[in-house]
Amino acid sequence: MKKLFSIMILLTCFCTYMHAQKNKLSKEEFRARQEAFITENARLTPQEAKEFFPLYFELQDKKSKYNREAWQEIRKGKQPNVSEEEYNRIVEDVIQTRITIDQLDLEYVRKYKKFLSSKKIYDIQRAEMKFHRHLLRPEREKKPKK
Repeated sequence: MKKLFSIMILLTCFCTYMHAQKNKLSKEEFRARQEAFITENARLTPQEAKEFFPLYFELQDKKSKYNREAWQEIRKGKQPNVSEEEYNRIVEDVIQTRITIDQLDLEYVRKYKKFLSSKKIYDIQRAEMKFHRHLLRPEREKKPKK
């Protein structure tokens, strides 16, 4: 009986794990969906998309690197016996990272303006926000309402 119970628990855990893995997108799948969504919602021409997305994903990679660094700093604050000076440095570093990311955004918007109108850039920004809301919507629907 104990063996059967153990096997049932293992199978349940395995099925849960496989279901969670199935719902995760690879970086390539995520980017393909994002590109399709933004292209459609911002009504990019094939030529605009061809010029835009290599720069866009380059920017995303840079921002991701900075965000990882910021999270590493934040995790340092979870350690026991962190001094006030160390917390101050962590806070300052995280804020500086946000500023750097904002500067990168501005730099890339200026690059986009070389081949896209400001209206088109605005449409892309709106489409990007919609995409993230669209992506998170199933998670919100799964959570019970209070």
